[in-house]
Amino acid sequence: MRWLALLPWVALTAHTAVNALLLRRPVASSTGERVAVLLPVRDEAGRVGACVESLLAQRVPELTIHVLDDGSTDGTAEIVRSLAGDKVRLHTGAALPAGWLGKPYACQQLADAAGDADVLSFVDADVVLEPGAIAAAVTELRRAGAGLLSPYPRIVGAGRLVQPLLQWSWLTFLPLRAMERSPRPSLAAAGGQWLVIDAAAYRKAGGHAAVRTEILEDIALARAVKRTGGRIALADASGWATCRMYDSWPELTAGYAKSLWASFGTRSGAGAVVVTLLFLYAVPPLAAVGLAVAGESEWAAIALTAYALGVAGRVVAARATGGRAWPDALAHPISIGVFARLVARSFRLRARGGLTWRGRPV
Repeated sequence: MRWLALLPWVALTAHTAVNALLLRRPVASSTGERVAVLLPVRDEAGRVGACVESLLAQRVPELTIHVLDDGSTDGTAEIVRSLAGDKVRLHTGAALPAGWLGKPYACQQLADAAGDADVLSFVDADVVLEPGAIAAAVTELRRAGAGLLSPYPRIVGAGRLVQPLLQWSWLTFLPLRAMERSPRPSLAAAGGQWLVIDAAAYRKAGGHAAVRTEILEDIALARAVKRTGGRIALADASGWATCRMYDSWPELTAGYAKSLWASFGTRSGAGAVVVTLLFLYAVPPLAAVGLAVAGESEWAAIALTAYALGVAGRVVAARATGGRAWPDALAHPISIGVFARLVARSFRLRARGGLTWRGRPV
């Protein structure tokens, strides 16, 4: 009977495996739809070149590329202009109005400039796409019957302990097919690094104006699409895109501090989630050691199995999303502990009014 204590770990790891099998994966295809690629940039001189070059290589006949320079001071616009010339429509961002955050306003300006496009593809400057990526994603958007598709790139760069938790979390805790079918806005996930949206569904949802004050504007936009009758879908795009979100640990901690507090709604909600994650994934290996020392060999074996199931879930998630499985998965308890510290830091900085991003207060 003692082994029944493992049911939560078995259920969660099994759910991860089922989601991995059900996860949408865009395949090579063509599209005749009019697609507008929308790239907001602010001080991205070190990254924007590779992104723009990958956009210029896209195999979509009816493609326009719009870049909005949002007050860069590092020569970002000059790099875009030197690479693309008249192949990219380079826009200068307007002054940020009251009641807006920077990225939603930049995205709204880009959407307004997209004209009569059928599909909008929002891309961040740290994303590099394979030549057939946008055509494959647009086709998957239509195949899913969705208003919004979130194709998750393969994450590269700094943060091997923390970054893989992004895909692992929704593969483990979010029922993907139920999310697609459910009209509930609360049942939603999206990654703003790359979003593909039907233009009519975007306008019906109110565009980025509807999420103008949201730190996590990607998830808020997905919820707005659902709220207005649309469907959303997630896809693994690790074979089509890479995203170098952060190049250093300080950059990563600043990025996570900016937004983690907004992921949970309330401090108490964050506390409940963090405590649950620590109990499920950080406590078992420590408990296994303590119980073994105390002579509780059966309970020690149960705790060790719980740890192994957590590692197995990380391996499944990594394999499903193009991540690195070994030896990173073995450090899953450490990853959860680091994540807990980042959550605490985010709430602490917000309470002090110390959150900023790219020179702007959050």
